[in-house]
Amino acid sequence: MPNAPVTSDQALLLDHQLCFALYSASLAMTKLYKPLLDELGLTYPQYLALLVLWERDGITVSELGDRLFLDSGTLTPLLKRLEAADLVSRLRDTTDERRVLIRLTAAGRALKNQARRIPGCVLQASHCSVDEARALTRQVKALREQLLA
Repeated sequence: MPNAPVTSDQALLLDHQLCFALYSASLAMTKLYKPLLDELGLTYPQYLALLVLWERDGITVSELGDRLFLDSGTLTPLLKRLEAADLVSRLRDTTDERRVLIRLTAAGRALKNQARRIPGCVLQASHCSVDEARALTRQVKALREQLLA
């Protein structure tokens, strides 16, 4: 049974808002990533898309959208920019022309080697141990799942 809602003015203090803590942490994280990704010529959403493709190449646009929690209207321009940069190619599935497959190009695969240093830089900046970062990631993912349920 959930806890009773807090109704005092204390509940409306900005520093007591979980949403603000997550939002401001997200802004700080994006700010940290920017110079690291600028070196690779990527935006943060492009980096996220490549992370998915480095895990599993040749997925559909809808599978990528599911992994990133993005709709096709947001993904299409992102993928067009990655394609223009020769990092991915988009191909119609020969078995079902409604599906578009995304594949890494040689340049997209090679960029993975340059990106390998980024997680370590982020970990160092966070002053978290690997175990602490993994635990925090699990907590935030569990929160996301609870909110989506």
